[in-house]
Amino acid sequence: MTKAATLNTSTSPRTASPSLTSVTIITLTTVVTLGTIYSLVYGTALDTSNPAFHDTIRPDGQTSYFAQKSNVFNVYFVKMAWGWTSVAFFGVFLTSPPSIHRPTRRTARWVVTTFVWTAFAAWFFGPSLFNRINSLSGAKCLVRLPDVDPSADPARSFVIVSSEYCQRQTPLTPSSHPSFFTEHPDLINALAGAAAVAGGPVLETLKLKPRLYHGHDVSGHLFLLTLSILFLVDQLTPSLKLLYPSIFSPSRAPPSDRKSKERTSPLHILSVGFAVALNALWVLMCLTTSVYFHTVGEKVSGFGEFY
Repeated sequence: MTKAATLNTSTSPRTASPSLTSVTIITLTTVVTLGTIYSLVYGTALDTSNPAFHDTIRPDGQTSYFAQKSNVFNVYFVKMAWGWTSVAFFGVFLTSPPSIHRPTRRTARWVVTTFVWTAFAAWFFGPSLFNRINSLSGAKCLVRLPDVDPSADPARSFVIVSSEYCQRQTPLTPSSHPSFFTEHPDLINALAGAAAVAGGPVLETLKLKPRLYHGHDVSGHLFLLTLSILFLVDQLTPSLKLLYPSIFSPSRAPPSDRKSKERTSPLHILSVGFAVALNALWVLMCLTTSVYFHTVGEKVSGFGEFY
């Protein structure tokens, strides 16, 4: 081979590989689509805006562990997803080697993404955007009476209350909202009956949580999980290219994996591993949400709204 031929070979452009973000988007779309199709074929999805159904009462009667809102992954991880995602981010960010640290850019992205999460899922100058969408679509603010089976007679197991109670999203107790209980004597009678059956001081320990029903309940889980996954992928990409260049950056001639790892601390490698494992859990939770919760439209709006 001539010198010119050797030069052409070494400088010729390599075929560009798809970015990790693109692969992640394709994977998530596939997971949510297949999960939604499964829920339609087998009727597994819970209409979360229907007060007749809740954590233990489902239209199909199935009892899968992941179909219960009380499962450990939902209670301790998904409900605090952005907190866990932030922990993973700061672990990767603070242990990053100088070559990929980029504090201004990465911190700014976390701040902006946190604002997006807050506005859509928690607070946007009052109720969150998801809460506002639910209200505008005709949802009613209801409180469920304790120890009453809503599947037996939904009309008797719920009391319609002012929408402001759902907007504030605070539990109603006899001590914090005495006027509420005074205005609903039927509720007091129902609670007194429940107390007699239970044989305990129901009123003293009572906490009623108002919730919006009969509206378009956008899947906040899919939105938040997708947001978390793509944010972490963006933050993990520099580290993965540095640690495993032959896998994540094959378009250029990288140093060996061993030499790349020598430039990073064991703590950074551990942080990257934790973030990757957390992302795997978020993908699994996207699948279970698609299979077991929300109508098709609510899943589409929750997943598609991020894009």
